[in-house]
Amino acid sequence: MIISITLIELRSPWQFFRLSLHGMKIFQQLEKTPCIAKKNTGFWKTHYTLTAWKSQEDITAFYKSGAHAEAMKESKALATELRFLTYEAEQIPTWQEAKQKILQEGKRTHF
Repeated sequence: MIISITLIELRSPWQFFRLSLHGMKIFQQLEKTPCIAKKNTGFWKTHYTLTAWKSQEDITAFYKSGAHAEAMKESKALATELRFLTYEAEQIPTWQEAKQKILQEGKRTHF
């Protein structure tokens, strides 16, 4: 399976409300995809998402469309930093493993 992890560092804690609205719409979009698993966590300005997929094609189709594509257009206004990591795995990582992995290996975009 393919694991996708995202770290979002918000510009301010007040951006959480906009992030939550996008998150709700994205989770609704995920319900209509072949996503195997999805979860999110975060506090204050630092938030994470984790999804599991059968193929890279499924991930690409998801992130380039719908609510996710709309949310990405607001990335610069919401966040100071984004990190992305996609890799193959036999099992879904724990949050501790996922957070460590994205901090060490994630592709970083700084605004």
